[in-house]
Amino acid sequence: MKSIPLILMGCGGVGRQLLQHIVSCRDIHALNYGVRLRVVGVADSKSLLSVPDIFTTELDDHSVDEICRLKSNGSSLSSLTSYGDYQVFSNSETITNITEVASHLVRSTGLAVVDCSASSDTIGILQKVAEMNGCIVLANKKPLTSSMEDYDKLVLHPRRLRHESTVGAGLPVIMSINRLLSSGDTIHRIVGSLSVEDGKPLSQVVKTAKALGYTEPDPRDDLGGMDVARKALIVARLLGQRLELDSIKVESLYPAEMGPNAMSVEDFLANGVSQLDNSLADRVEKAASNGNVLRYVCVIEGSRCEVGIQELPKNSALGRLRGSDNVLEVYSRCYSEQPLIIQGAGAGNDTTAAGVLADILDLQDLFT
Repeated sequence: MKSIPLILMGCGGVGRQLLQHIVSCRDIHALNYGVRLRVVGVADSKSLLSVPDIFTTELDDHSVDEICRLKSNGSSLSSLTSYGDYQVFSNSETITNITEVASHLVRSTGLAVVDCSASSDTIGILQKVAEMNGCIVLANKKPLTSSMEDYDKLVLHPRRLRHESTVGAGLPVIMSINRLLSSGDTIHRIVGSLSVEDGKPLSQVVKTAKALGYTEPDPRDDLGGMDVARKALIVARLLGQRLELDSIKVESLYPAEMGPNAMSVEDFLANGVSQLDNSLADRVEKAASNGNVLRYVCVIEGSRCEVGIQELPKNSALGRLRGSDNVLEVYSRCYSEQPLIIQGAGAGNDTTAAGVLADILDLQDLFT
């Protein structure tokens, strides 16, 4: 049985769902792939829980279930000061200990470090893992949208990096683009959209999406365009564009006085987002009078990378979007008149975690 040791960073909705997928898919992985995913450490923003012997032991399935229960209640791993035979390290020790575990495992059996957080604090750890020739799997967009200097260090060994879930949850966006590029096809233009639902107030849509886990932890990352901008930047860099995040033109759906520095997430959801309903409703109504709909679109064409609301035909692929679906239109030499269209659920903890799990298994050939 092939063993893949892994450390998970981030125990929010996606991280917990990933752990649950790993446990529930034990038989499938063993019977179909001859693989066992061996969780040797789990970290949140305050601490790291790891096994004492990283070479032969793992967090058993009961312990994994207990971690998921604890985190779903809003508790920190640091509350497990003494849990079975496992070790709990405080925040100040976490980076050092993850790096040490990575160093030992990479030299012997190999290691996959999985980042399901929404933090930029993981970048330093990931860079050290990349330098060691370790494997990295990302749902977190921030490491790939940091400075070009950070990006270059992270993609040092592209065969050991997987990040499908950073762009379209479980949709095969990165894989499809890589297949086109590896075949020598030239991609000229990419247009992607997240739907802005009409017929419902924006505040209702946001609160529902937040409750279902479809938005970022702070919904303003979506409404401000930053989440879409990060996705666009990841794709643009994949195409060879050496762009920085602040070079992307982004249209925000909320004013500066409702920003993170001026208003908490709770206050924004309770009082701020409802104030946006009228302005967006007017734009939706105007588009409808023209037989069109509004969509929040990213456009990547050459060195141009923009994010904002556009009025589009209702019967187009972008215009037909509903709910949490994402769609990406890829125009290339081979797909010049009729674009390659990638469409499906582009949000949700379950879908995103499933994409991360598939990425981990895609690395199995690098392990013995």
